[in-house]
Amino acid sequence: MKVTKEKCHCHVVLLEPEIPQNTGNIGRLCVGMGAKLHLIKPFGFVLNDKSLKRAGLDYWQYLDHQIYENWKEFLSFRTAEDKLYFLSKKQGKVFYKASLSPGSFLIFGKETKGLPEFLLNEHKDQVLTVPMFGPVRSYNLSNTVAMVLSEVIRQIKF
Repeated sequence: MKVTKEKCHCHVVLLEPEIPQNTGNIGRLCVGMGAKLHLIKPFGFVLNDKSLKRAGLDYWQYLDHQIYENWKEFLSFRTAEDKLYFLSKKQGKVFYKASLSPGSFLIFGKETKGLPEFLLNEHKDQVLTVPMFGPVRSYNLSNTVAMVLSEVIRQIKF
């Protein structure tokens, strides 16, 4: 895939997002970084929610995004060549030690539960984590997406 400086050419996948402000902020981030946003239902909000709009919906006219009814539908659009990475606070290789590249799919779970165990177990070699050194339960989802997208950009040498 040819990389241009205008886009990072990667994919952010939110599996069953629950908090509209996070989804709006991530949408805005994807517009700014040139990433495609994939949203997998069910959502914990309505897409035209006022909170979503405040957090970034006014940028959504520029957002490259796709909505799926469920995980199975999302997978039906993938090919064997697609690189899928599953982000987890529980396990995995530290994200900056992975070889992230244009076209990578960065998959994030629900804010309250993360990704389902079956996905983490089925894809053990593709699970990544963001290290936590202090006494926090987890990072905010939109902050985590920003950290990982920034690493993709660093690795493809923008």
